[in-house]
Amino acid sequence: MRGGWWRLILTALIVYLIANLVLSYFDQANEPTISYTEFSKQVNDGNVDKIYAKGDSIQGQLKKERKNPDGGEYTKFNTERPSFADDDLWANLTKHQVNVTAEPVVQHRSFLSNLLLSLAPMLLLIAVWVFIARRMSAGLGGAGGMLGRKAPPKPVELVPGEKRTTFDDVAGIDEVEGELNDVVDFLKNPDAYRRMGAKMPRGVLLAGPPGTGKTLLARAVAGEAGVPFFSASASEFIEMIVGVGASRVRELFAEARKVAPSIIFIDEIDTIGRARGGGASVGGHDEREQTLNQILTEMDGFSGSEGVIVIAATNRADILDPALTRPGRFDRVVQVSPPDRGGREAILEIHTRDIPLAADVDLAQVARTTPGMTGAELANLANEAALLAVKRKQQQVTPADLSEALEKIQLGAERALVMPEEERRRTAYHESGHALLGMLQPGADPVRKITIVPRGRALGVTLSTPDADKYAYTEEYLRGRIIGALGGMAAEHVVYDVITTGSESDLEQVTNIARGMVSRWGMSEQVGRLSALPNDAQQAYGLAAAPQTLDVIDAEMRRIVDECYEEACRKLRDHRGQLDALARALLESETLEEADAYRIAGITRLTKGSDA
Repeated sequence: MRGGWWRLILTALIVYLIANLVLSYFDQANEPTISYTEFSKQVNDGNVDKIYAKGDSIQGQLKKERKNPDGGEYTKFNTERPSFADDDLWANLTKHQVNVTAEPVVQHRSFLSNLLLSLAPMLLLIAVWVFIARRMSAGLGGAGGMLGRKAPPKPVELVPGEKRTTFDDVAGIDEVEGELNDVVDFLKNPDAYRRMGAKMPRGVLLAGPPGTGKTLLARAVAGEAGVPFFSASASEFIEMIVGVGASRVRELFAEARKVAPSIIFIDEIDTIGRARGGGASVGGHDEREQTLNQILTEMDGFSGSEGVIVIAATNRADILDPALTRPGRFDRVVQVSPPDRGGREAILEIHTRDIPLAADVDLAQVARTTPGMTGAELANLANEAALLAVKRKQQQVTPADLSEALEKIQLGAERALVMPEEERRRTAYHESGHALLGMLQPGADPVRKITIVPRGRALGVTLSTPDADKYAYTEEYLRGRIIGALGGMAAEHVVYDVITTGSESDLEQVTNIARGMVSRWGMSEQVGRLSALPNDAQQAYGLAAAPQTLDVIDAEMRRIVDECYEEACRKLRDHRGQLDALARALLESETLEEADAYRIAGITRLTKGSDA
């Protein structure tokens, strides 16, 4: 229930309350009810002008206003004569010249007035409904006129003086930029393609993780081509009433054709583009499918001369309906991946163009220490560093600002938490265990920082990042990751012979790696070279494999983790002196940088011949 329905309910509620207030006002008697004792007193005082009696009920009017003992002042009144009264009322009234009338002193509403007032709420509701129904029929897009925007879609407007987004604002994804250059060239020179009988893809699907720059790429294509750019989120098409989404799709494509050549950008298209299942569906599912069908129909209706390109973005290309990605609709699927090291450096240069950097800031070094980060995360990193510089009243952003901003993003913000000395010492050994095993394990990611300053949910953090981007992992490397992750628990076991809750996140990481090794990456002889448990089925174990296979997976995961844990404990016992040295240094300094950590552990940091 959205938009117009909420407005309708709110209007009905307001009308109902107003009508009740009006009725209650009219239903209030203008005359108060007084006691019979008070009435007799006023008669004896000669202050009663006239009365009207019906049975034992008496209405009357005073000559002069009096104060009611029950509160307030009154002139007209109601009272009730007790049946046991023997006060010779008639004689008393005659004595004080009270006029006994044949008509009620207070005239009540007629039957017609009461009927009209009782029907007022219903009539007002009908009037509101007729008004909304007329808007529905008059508005563009049928039901969309009531529940959605009434005005037709308009291209994204530029703020006066604002520079259009172009490929100069995009970095780190050169291969994707090359694919989209074809679209730009077609929009700029459609006649050249027509002469050759070539047709451009009717749709381009940008698929990739969040933050990799899919929306930015779509804006850059529109900016380079200099054509109108229509932007919409797929969720905007979905409503409770079936047919609204399809109506909005028709409006969007109709407006884009009017100003062709143009670009339509649909973000998060998986909201409406999920694979359709068999069987009947109702409600929102039916509306989603009708919306998807309308998009397919509109894209099929394109001729090569229309010059309308549809660009869509999604994080889940694997769940899209095959009819959406077949040739003739989204002909071209472009994978937008996180940038490599050179791409990260270029992205940082773009996002620091307007940020004054100190002379010793090395963006190449920052790019080396941020593997796996997307363009959006790098933009956030530059902004966080600038915010820190402002807080410190600096004129430029320094390497320390960038380093601290990176720590805040990767590790979490520092917490002002005072730990007992014994728990602080145990935390120092826990982080030293992670770090020492990371230093000793061949091929492991280098240790960049160790700290026992509480950050985020963690009491301490050991940060390790690779020298170069990794795209495939060996079994040896993954076992080293498990051994390093178990280092904190192993250190507590070796030094204190206890297990604490501080290893929760470590065990989650270990479980995910071991599950992948056994069930997805063919690193178990017992399970074999097959994907026994696809990634999407991890949350629903029983639906993914036979019970016997799940038992084998469980046994193999336990075997791998147990072997790694035994090796972690053995290495820490063999290098107990280095473990103690790291823990002592952490207790003194709280934070150790890479060079200090390797020096204190007495381990030579091996660097590769190439960082590329």
